[in-house]
Amino acid sequence: MSHPQSYEILLVPEFTETGNSGTGGPGQAIRSAVVEATGETGESGYPRYSGDGMVADIDPATHTVEALLVDGSEIDYGLSARIAERHGPESGPGNGPESGPERNDD
Repeated sequence: MSHPQSYEILLVPEFTETGNSGTGGPGQAIRSAVVEATGETGESGYPRYSGDGMVADIDPATHTVEALLVDGSEIDYGLSARIAERHGPESGPGNGPESGPERNDD
């Protein structure tokens, strides 16, 4: 199985029963980064990706962020990481990543 060479990671506030945290609302990204494959395996056992101040271990089978550091620190409680797969050099203006954490190639 070939691993994607890059992803876009989106940090979003999580949904809560009492509303949002006031930092952009549920589902709206408050920060994003494009991370590229490093060729290394992280401590979680998944491929490591790095870029724009983020280092992440991502499970390519489920498109799940298994470990994440932002500017060298773990993310705060109440934030969630989502990913959108990027498709190599043709990903540019007008050809960006798909929104949401999952893809459907049907």
